[in-house]
Amino acid sequence: MNIQPASRLGEVEEYYFSRKLREIAEMRAEGKDVLNLGIGSPDQPPAPEVIDVLHQMSSLPGNHGYQSYTGIPEFRQAFADWYRQWFQVDLDPNREILPLIGSKEGIMHISMTYLEAGDEVLVPNPGYPTYSAVARLTGATIRHYELKPENGWFPDLNELGKEDLSRVKIMWVNYPNMPTGTPASREFFIELIDFARAHQILIVNDNPYAFILNEEPLSMLSIPGAMDVALELNSLSKSHNMAGWRSGMLAGRADYLATILRFKSNMDSGMFRPMQLAAVKALNLPREWYSSLNNIYRERRQKVFELLDELECTYDTQQVGMFVWASIPEKYEDGYKLTDEVLEKANVFITPGGIFGSVGVPYIRVSLCSTTEVFAEALQRIKRTF
Repeated sequence: MNIQPASRLGEVEEYYFSRKLREIAEMRAEGKDVLNLGIGSPDQPPAPEVIDVLHQMSSLPGNHGYQSYTGIPEFRQAFADWYRQWFQVDLDPNREILPLIGSKEGIMHISMTYLEAGDEVLVPNPGYPTYSAVARLTGATIRHYELKPENGWFPDLNELGKEDLSRVKIMWVNYPNMPTGTPASREFFIELIDFARAHQILIVNDNPYAFILNEEPLSMLSIPGAMDVALELNSLSKSHNMAGWRSGMLAGRADYLATILRFKSNMDSGMFRPMQLAAVKALNLPREWYSSLNNIYRERRQKVFELLDELECTYDTQQVGMFVWASIPEKYEDGYKLTDEVLEKANVFITPGGIFGSVGVPYIRVSLCSTTEVFAEALQRIKRTF
């Protein structure tokens, strides 16, 4: 038998990190001690009290059944309180917050709800590869807009506005930005909301990095008028070391969320109740939690700077988020060449910037999700082999 995949898969390929993790596993099976500095999966645990809630609630027999597609009220209220405290955004927990099994799920739900063949979607270059992959699954046409260093890694909305945008339904943005580490800007968000209104485009801001090495957490929804034209994704994956817990949310106007729920409700049966209750505890952690986490990331980032100096890369020391984005030296054709050489010679895996789009080709990205000891070892290996 030769069962052909659905045509919707088209050019959708296996996720880059899925392939690379398999390659690293093979190298380790051969006895090579590969250090993985590529993937942004927090290596630290959630707060102890968060784990305690999960343990306690999991022992109760009544907590193991199917859950509401819209999450338990306590979870939605905790997200609303969190947005009010940290972003000065007032959200109705019953109508303007939709819990998700991680914000990556939300990218799929939003896209499948609003996009189809004939529609166009604006995707950043460089940007998170999932935006493009999901758009291809919907049959929509991808239109990349470039983020350039000379423009501070923000899109040129004036130039973009001169194009024919009549078929564009959604524009993906991601600030604080991954991979470039550019912090969110209130001025840019104001321009973006005006742009969305002028061109009748739904803006979706993917906002999971607001608390990592960032002194001023900002939500797009804090901009007057944003609720009319924008949605925002958030999650506890990075901010609370809960990536594997798959706990996120979508915030926005009630009618947008109600429409998206029509799709989502056919895809899952709600999040495990004890995990939602543990997430409530996480969302109520004090400022000291974020400060302590950032102290660790700050120390690690300094080690990454030293590693990048050894590779003769250049970078902006004011980046935020859990990665460092760096420009490669001219002696390398592209970031793939550099990272392949580092992996082959030093058994250290670093992400090539090209996986995020053509603008990222002369860049690399290093994750901060390893201990200072691991970074020190990686630095020594590179010193010995380069």
